[in-house]
Amino acid sequence: MSVVDSIRSQMVPIHREGYPFIAAFAVATLVLFAIWQPLGWIGLIATAWCTYFFRDPPRVTPIREGLVIAPADGTVSKVAHALPPKELGLGDTPLLRVSIFMSVFNCHVNRSPVRGTIEKIVYTPGKFLNADLDKASEDNERNGFVITASTGRIGMVQIAGLVARRIVCFTREGASVGAGERVGLIRFGSRVDVYLPSGTVPLVAEGQSATAGETVLADLAGGPGDLRTFVTG
Repeated sequence: MSVVDSIRSQMVPIHREGYPFIAAFAVATLVLFAIWQPLGWIGLIATAWCTYFFRDPPRVTPIREGLVIAPADGTVSKVAHALPPKELGLGDTPLLRVSIFMSVFNCHVNRSPVRGTIEKIVYTPGKFLNADLDKASEDNERNGFVITASTGRIGMVQIAGLVARRIVCFTREGASVGAGERVGLIRFGSRVDVYLPSGTVPLVAEGQSATAGETVLADLAGGPGDLRTFVTG
């Protein structure tokens, strides 16, 4: 392996959605250096942060049928039963909802929590409240998915936050997706909710860190290999 290939293999890929922003930050940094060097250094730090924000690292996703995988990097902010958004058509009975809050320092590429078919995608305009608030599920701008899997219908909702102003969707209705496959991105801090079928037992707790495409949120298949047997207290 050449030195160039060796260096390249150690670099975290940057998602293409970030290129225009990184370029804008870089140009602004050059202008700031021309105006006053200390401002240029501030711009350089901001450019480095922007590059870091749009990182898109590879992930190794567990592939056993029935596993529900975290769709986002961040902190599990809520594990509780809640009514799913009406636009998803998941019924009017509270379902287990796992919410993952992403700070501006988390990777913001979102991934499918299960393998299945995208049954529905619904974009809903709204407010830009703090994404960590409960009412953000109903009031904030959001993009919802219903994914039909072999173990049932799963809801996933990208929610904009105080800083986030753009939700990007990478897939379409009718598309087949694999667990851990990239399906969207939210720019600059937000939250992703996952709604799970009735009776689901969570395998994560509030305050836990989640890694998109890797952390197991629940096991819908159960059986002898049920991961719940390894969870205590």
